Amino acid sequence: MPFKSFKKLDIPGIVLVEYTRFPDERGFFAELYKRTDFLANDIPYDFVQTNLSFSRRGVIRGLHYQLKPMEQGKLVYVISGRVYDVAVDIRKGSPWFGKYVGVFLEPGYALWIPPGFAHGFQALEDAYFLYLVTKEYSPQHERCIKWDDQEIGVQWPVKENVILSEKDKKCPPLREAETNFEY
Repeated sequence: MPFKSFKKLDIPGIVLVEYTRFPDERGFFAELYKRTDFLANDIPYDFVQTNLSFSRRGVIRGLHYQLKPMEQGKLVYVISGRVYDVAVDIRKGSPWFGKYVGVFLEPGYALWIPPGFAHGFQALEDAYFLYLVTKEYSPQHERCIKWDDQEIGVQWPVKENVILSEKDKKCPPLREAETNFEY
């Protein structure tokens, strides 16, 4: 069995996936995505682009999303290292609007974040981060929310020496952010 579990988290739609490693004397093998298993667990999406990033300890990337019609669902993995991964509900009318789910991710786990959520993560140590997305990157549809928006209140684990891109330093709070998602 390639996947040990699909665990639904506090906000419907967000799913923590634990995959199985098949070790032998050479190392291990793991299936990171198998369409039939994801369909069986109510994740009916296919992926069109795969991204890889490397982040040093303390780096925060996000909170990012793309507007419709280029909205992205993301299946995210830590290849090495550890991160604190966050999904924020930005669907107008949702009972969870402005709430977030945060999980610690390390190799062996993935997080499914459907369209309608802003996504971000903080590297707790140097980390390689892989993500599969349901639509291609579209700069004109890309938006972001301030990483430390007090109304959302993400509790980032690493408080000292936070590293942000210039773009992420300029993101607006959620109440001023452009969104076109409905619940």
